[in-house]
Amino acid sequence: HLGARLMLQVTLQHRYPGIILDLAFTAPPGVTALFGRSGAGKTTVVSAIAGLLRPDHGQIVLAGQVLMDTSRKIHHPPHRRHIAPVFQDARLFPHLSVRQNLTYGRWFAGRSGADDLPRVTDMLDIGPLLDRGIHGLSGGERQRIALGRALLSAPRMLLLDEPLAALDDARKAEILPYLERLRDEFRLPILYVSHALDEVARLANTLVLIDQGRVLRAGPAAALLSDPDLAPRLGLRQAGSIITARLTAQHPDGLSELAGAGGSLFLPRIDAPVGTPLRLRIAAQDVILSRTRPEGLSALNILPATVTQIRRGDGPGALVQLRAGEDLILARITRRSADALSLTEGVGCYAILKSVAVAQADVGISA
Repeated sequence: HLGARLMLQVTLQHRYPGIILDLAFTAPPGVTALFGRSGAGKTTVVSAIAGLLRPDHGQIVLAGQVLMDTSRKIHHPPHRRHIAPVFQDARLFPHLSVRQNLTYGRWFAGRSGADDLPRVTDMLDIGPLLDRGIHGLSGGERQRIALGRALLSAPRMLLLDEPLAALDDARKAEILPYLERLRDEFRLPILYVSHALDEVARLANTLVLIDQGRVLRAGPAAALLSDPDLAPRLGLRQAGSIITARLTAQHPDGLSELAGAGGSLFLPRIDAPVGTPLRLRIAAQDVILSRTRPEGLSALNILPATVTQIRRGDGPGALVQLRAGEDLILARITRRSADALSLTEGVGCYAILKSVAVAQADVGISA
């Protein structure tokens, strides 16, 4: 099953204390992020898809196969769904070695899982750990082994439920490149459940935003993350946008040059070969706007753009969406600045971004 490009269709209605779940969404090929705050209903959705919960009403279809349909009394047990879950606590078997934990997945995979062992261990850099026990491994190593075990069960889909929530920032930075590699090399559909917007921006191509058991919006991640109307729901401090670019040069002064849809960008050195496609998360609070091209600034990244939308909040802030080439950029400024610049839809301006404003953790490989 590895390499299959599939689609997940979910319709659920379920009542439980404090919330009524009533939602429907489709997860197309690629990484679909199910994003919501604590209590939004993510855990119930995950449990229903994995087969751990029988919802009151609904239907779940994966690649045309009905996994659950309450109206027809269909409910495949978890082991027959071929959906491999990975949770935040790894859930490895403490009495088994790394190799034995990995090969446990073969019980569900058949011969194809056995054939993929070298490929999986190489991709996740866990070959040197194979003969070790579980005790003494770091949190990042445990999560890589959990990912490997999931892949070796030959799933039709991966279900990653807050896989980085229990890790500190250093371990998260360690794991994210492996998740990108998994996404790009195995081409499995992935449902990625998270409340961390930086992870969503780096990995997902589709975003499903849920709140109080309902889908607020669903669609391309880049479009939704740069939507000023959704920023309050996503969190103003985390608000930002995704732009894509290609690494074009490594300069001797330690800067990497990227070619984006809106122009050239210079960032602190990115450890990747020239020609690598990248996706960058640009925080809205790090973008400065000017109506004329500024001179005499230390900022190297000055992109011509057009205002496409403005959302003035009840307080002193305003969110401005701009189009630079094919990319959408979100800027968080004050209402006073928006008025002083006479910003309206269709007005041309310049988006200014400090090179050091983009953290290394916000630069990922584009699918």
